[in-house]
Amino acid sequence: MYLKTGDKVIVTCGKDKNKQGKITEVLRSKDKVVVEGVNIIKKHIKPTNGNDGGIIEVEAPIHVSNVMLIDPKTNKRTRIGKELDKNGKKVRVTKKSNSKLD
Repeated sequence: MYLKTGDKVIVTCGKDKNKQGKITEVLRSKDKVVVEGVNIIKKHIKPTNGNDGGIIEVEAPIHVSNVMLIDPKTNKRTRIGKELDKNGKKVRVTKKSNSKLD
């Protein structure tokens, strides 16, 4: 998975199509990401000793195939590749503008 926390992404399909946001959490085992302000669901909470019950809104995870990275140079969605830098370390690279992300 080439996406990391803090990357700016756009949703490509679903009810939140074309919405943009930053990744707040990456769930690698499930191939999902949580995007800030996208895929909001309502969760019903039972009252307990510590808190009141009620309905709260929570950001739900989205599968990584339904989001694309936004290129920092062009502000358009792009795919991501990996290249080796001078030191032999792998670096993420955008396909459209060929700019390095890390």
